[in-house]
Amino acid sequence: MAPETPAQGPIPRYFTWDEVAQRSGRDKERWLVIDRKVYNISEFTRQHPGGSRVISHYAGQDATDPFVAFHINKGLVRKYMNSLLIGELSPEQPSFEPTKNKELTEEFRALQATVERMGLMKANPVFFLLYLLHILLLDVAAWLTLWLFGTSFLPFLLCAVLLGTVQAQAGWLQHDFGHLSVFSTSTWNHLLHHFVIGHLKGAPASWWNHLHFQHHAKPNCFRKDPDINMHPFFFALGKILSVELGKQKKKYMPYNHQHRYFFLIGPPALLPLYFQWYIFYFVIQRKKWVDLAWMISFYVRIFLTYVPLLGLKGFLGLFFMVRFLESNWFVWVTQMNHIPMHIDYDRNVDWVSTQLQATCNVHKSAFNDWFSGHLNFQIEHHLFPTMPRHNYHKAAPLVQSLCAKHGVEYQSKPLFSAFADIVHSLRESGQLWLDAYLHQ
Repeated sequence: MAPETPAQGPIPRYFTWDEVAQRSGRDKERWLVIDRKVYNISEFTRQHPGGSRVISHYAGQDATDPFVAFHINKGLVRKYMNSLLIGELSPEQPSFEPTKNKELTEEFRALQATVERMGLMKANPVFFLLYLLHILLLDVAAWLTLWLFGTSFLPFLLCAVLLGTVQAQAGWLQHDFGHLSVFSTSTWNHLLHHFVIGHLKGAPASWWNHLHFQHHAKPNCFRKDPDINMHPFFFALGKILSVELGKQKKKYMPYNHQHRYFFLIGPPALLPLYFQWYIFYFVIQRKKWVDLAWMISFYVRIFLTYVPLLGLKGFLGLFFMVRFLESNWFVWVTQMNHIPMHIDYDRNVDWVSTQLQATCNVHKSAFNDWFSGHLNFQIEHHLFPTMPRHNYHKAAPLVQSLCAKHGVEYQSKPLFSAFADIVHSLRESGQLWLDAYLHQ
């Protein structure tokens, strides 16, 4: 009798980086690579829990590092990925595209393992409980100010400042839950995220997720990071894009004056004049009814709390002032880390370089940490987006060492220097646009 032939498994399909790069979505088909495995995400993008755009931004590229960075339960996620697997990279193919720094990527992955062994990815629940309590206490103090001292100008102003602080600090706290950095399971993070952003702030969690994860996936990458969508219709951002705009003879605004009109249409106007109405359009247009219910609970609560004390006109005045204060706080903090940095199209560089060229830090202090919700550690936050914020300062020396070894610039500056750099960078890019517009 002939010997039995051992059962053979399916022969894996092998692909090259060139084949993967061709499936970037331009012809509708989308592939990406994770740990040398090739996945067809063409149909999955619409079911992706993090949103279709954030995963599509890595179509045609290696997505190993963002996959590790964004998911807290990777084993569970990988089970769902099996149905998308179509093959792997050919053995002769490198693990990284030629545009990426191999040594830097390998050392960062080793650093990531070290950070996990040190326990820096585990949250201290007491920290976040106390943070939530301080927000709730400020919220109660705002109402008590009017109830105890009346509705004259000074109590009214103090109430607005307290409520503005509540809204800003709740914004930083919802950011923690949105990044899954508090609880070990996604379910509890999502629940508390809905409570903080929905009930305490009146905004939809789905809207935040849709925008913010794109920003983290490709920060300061034009047409991929929605945080720089104000280019070119309101501002000319970055040296490269500004010169390109000038060469194309495009002028949607007088960009050479943008460092001046930023003070009019930037910090004071973003929340009260744009976000305030757009969030309702977003949830209704996308039928996000759970988010809408959480939002309504905020407006019902604040209406019933303050209208009896202030009347309808007084309440509307208070609400607008609170959004105005919050908007200034939000814009200065969120833009100080990104607008002065490198802004360009996606060049598909490695994860570390992608994040470091688009982010900078602000020096640590008790006030800076509180005022910015620890987003003064923007570099560490972008490299490890699920890391609890109270551990950023522990990871910072390790990241600085990695950057120094590989010649990657690690920027950290004082708070007011970071604010000033926003204006300086807008002035510089506006002048670059004007020179290109007139002379190139």
